[in-house]
Amino acid sequence: MRFTISGRNIEVTESLKNQINDKLGKLERFFSKDVEAQVTLSMEKNWKKIEVTIPVKGGMVRGEEKSSDMYVAIDKVEEAIESQLKKYRQKIVDRYQSGANFAREYVEHEEDEIEKEGDIQIVKVKHFQFKPMDPEEACMQMELLGHNFFVFTNAQTDEVNVVYKRKNNTYGIIEPSY
Repeated sequence: MRFTISGRNIEVTESLKNQINDKLGKLERFFSKDVEAQVTLSMEKNWKKIEVTIPVKGGMVRGEEKSSDMYVAIDKVEEAIESQLKKYRQKIVDRYQSGANFAREYVEHEEDEIEKEGDIQIVKVKHFQFKPMDPEEACMQMELLGHNFFVFTNAQTDEVNVVYKRKNNTYGIIEPSY
């Protein structure tokens, strides 16, 4: 796993690079060696923030954490991404039978431990291109990104839909009606 590290309003020191390589390097067991993770460090008012985006076949895995200490934020984002991957292991294996971008050991290993999902807050809007997919895949992508809704093109109807997470940890879908 390779890391591309950039900073906004913060100097990326060797110490920070080493911490990122040490902590996020633990995620290597989940991914193949040729995966490149994008890591962005930033400072907003008194908060230090880290965003990690790992592109995988058909989607991405993403984590974002804030703290008053960048080293704490790095620890928290590693834990968050690992928790997401453990929680959605079976869905990932079912969806990506080839295991592309994921390490064979991760895809084949059964995990008994299920992590509980923490509260997630969306604080910004991002624009991206999306590919046609079914609602179940859209829900999985939404969870892997750490969002509470996901806009996608429904592969069966070829219409834009939105899946969203409900308060009782179920999912809803918004479909257009004409």
